[in-house]
Amino acid sequence: MDILNALADVLEARKQQDPECSYVAKLHSKGLDAILKKIGEEATETVMAAKDGDPEKMVYEVADLWFHTLILLSHQGLRPQDVLSELERRFGLSGLDEKASRPDP
Repeated sequence: MDILNALADVLEARKQQDPECSYVAKLHSKGLDAILKKIGEEATETVMAAKDGDPEKMVYEVADLWFHTLILLSHQGLRPQDVLSELERRFGLSGLDEKASRPDP
């Protein structure tokens, strides 16, 4: 978990940098839709790597997906701990029970 917090700190700092000098700042400057598009691309690449059955490529693509998801969290003012707390809340619950306990959208 320390790496997630460290990475989140770096991503927060880079948000404020010049978009010409920082990939993270550039994504933030392009806005939510650009970040979401990138997450979609990385999710697709993760699926393709899994279907190819290449464990190294899958780990690489999941790392990219997580990285861009962390950028999204930062963009929305959230931290990895927010997600980890939710996972902790769900731990030990049946997935079906947890889903049934959610309020209707």
